[in-house]
Amino acid sequence: MPELPEVETVRKTLLQLVQGRKIEEVKVLWPKMVKEPDDVALFESMLVGQTILSIGRRGKFLLFYLDDYCMVSHLRMEGKFGLFQKDDPSNKHTHVFFHLDDGSELRYQDVRKFGTLHLYRKGEELKAKSLASLGPEPFDEAFSLVGFKETLLKKKRNIKAVLLDQTVVVGLGNIYVDEALFRAGIHPERFANSLSDQEYENLYREIVLTLQEAVDKGGSTIRSYVNSQGQIGMFQLELFVYGRKGEGCKKCGSEIEKSVVAGRGTHTCPICQPRAK
Repeated sequence: MPELPEVETVRKTLLQLVQGRKIEEVKVLWPKMVKEPDDVALFESMLVGQTILSIGRRGKFLLFYLDDYCMVSHLRMEGKFGLFQKDDPSNKHTHVFFHLDDGSELRYQDVRKFGTLHLYRKGEELKAKSLASLGPEPFDEAFSLVGFKETLLKKKRNIKAVLLDQTVVVGLGNIYVDEALFRAGIHPERFANSLSDQEYENLYREIVLTLQEAVDKGGSTIRSYVNSQGQIGMFQLELFVYGRKGEGCKKCGSEIEKSVVAGRGTHTCPICQPRAK
């Protein structure tokens, strides 16, 4: 699933490609993707004549700001946008076509068809249930060490499960939780309320730094992720633990282990991340 760095990279590249373009026609081939409004024909007609003014991001959601509306896209597992010429062939995984005024097409592709699209009046998008419940952005002032620590002290679950909870801090998924925990020297099975003051500080710092480094390198290409220009991310070359089961730890040389924590495949170093302090 694309996490914050991948979605932010998609946002940036899409902005370069389609900002200022007017939507002339929309065709939805998989109606179940459109969640709001529940009438697909209405969704299509509402977008006609709208100009793409800007593209924002909230957590893992893309926000297309138009003249009158905001289209919210959740890419989920395999969703991706790409810009094509109108005559370019499309594959069976292309489910939404946005015909633009310069003759190009913004296409939404999704192998698993898990992605969703919502259309709201501008100003209403952040009130929607899926966005209103989200926690602070890791790069915003609202995400403070004091607030982060206070939240974790109230949690009696393992730290990995807490960090995956998008109401605590947005944008972290399996890859970057594993990486931030490794960098902070914290085992993912430790309870969130059991950390020392120094560990809370280390984890807070490494969440921000890890995500920023990943954004700077265009995200991590794991499986099928590419940005909106078909380019792969490069942060996977910097990964310490994720996807490196059986390989040597880059810090101590111990063999990276894989287990299941919070229902997710989890990568750890048994030496750098002791189970108890």
